[in-house]
Amino acid sequence: MIFDATKCTLGEGPLWHPLRRQLFWFDILGKRLHTKGQHWDFADYVSAAGWVDHDTLIIASAVGLHQFDIVTGDRNLLCDLEVDNPITRSNDGRADPQGGFWIGTMGINAEMRAGAIYRYYKGELRTLYSDLQITNAICFAPSGDTAYFTDTNTQMIMAVALDVDGWPKDEPKLHIDLRGNDFSPDGAVCDAQGNLFSAQWGVGRVAVYDPEGQFIEAFAIPATQSSCPAFGGKDLQTLYCTSAAVGRDGDDDGKTFALETTYTGQTEHQVILG
Repeated sequence: MIFDATKCTLGEGPLWHPLRRQLFWFDILGKRLHTKGQHWDFADYVSAAGWVDHDTLIIASAVGLHQFDIVTGDRNLLCDLEVDNPITRSNDGRADPQGGFWIGTMGINAEMRAGAIYRYYKGELRTLYSDLQITNAICFAPSGDTAYFTDTNTQMIMAVALDVDGWPKDEPKLHIDLRGNDFSPDGAVCDAQGNLFSAQWGVGRVAVYDPEGQFIEAFAIPATQSSCPAFGGKDLQTLYCTSAAVGRDGDDDGKTFALETTYTGQTEHQVILG
């Protein structure tokens, strides 16, 4: 079940690169991008990525979106992201089916109303939602007509309809309601059938919900602070999940896990830079 034993203080943002057949993930507080057997250090917090081509990622940091060369390690700034706000950092993010890249921000100390969700699409960064606390669960239905996200402390995963270019066209609506229990929605991913897989912080699990938001089952993760899932592997049936060691001292806390499932994930969507 352990895919990589590297302990991340705050593991996040796993991405299966479909051309390289390679998993990347982040240690946000460690300011590092990881892949098996290798890592890259950054000057700022880094948290999420999308793939642009075989050797290029788009990476979100506390101060911007960057074009990153996997082979050389070179990085170029695409645009600023809350560069003038020293209390925030990037958090959860994912590419959408139309080629856009969604990225959430939050306060470094989870300050109230400090977070926002943005979309970068063909060279334009636009604010979608603001006054949030802990942005998470950014993922997309395979049809491309629905996006999901959460403000973790609300315990509500929201759904919003998208237009043909991938921009929200209606107000968000409640999709999954976790209020009244101990399940705090962190990162999420949708499979090829539209099921939503929600890593739930503090309870060591990834829960599966059908396209109508109804609970199906849950996969146990050995680390209590399960943070974000991603599909990958030979047939896109391996469910990866990052975790966090911050505030924990268990043997498995902060490691990255791999579970074999009967579900098939979506191929991660390619980001169109311009």
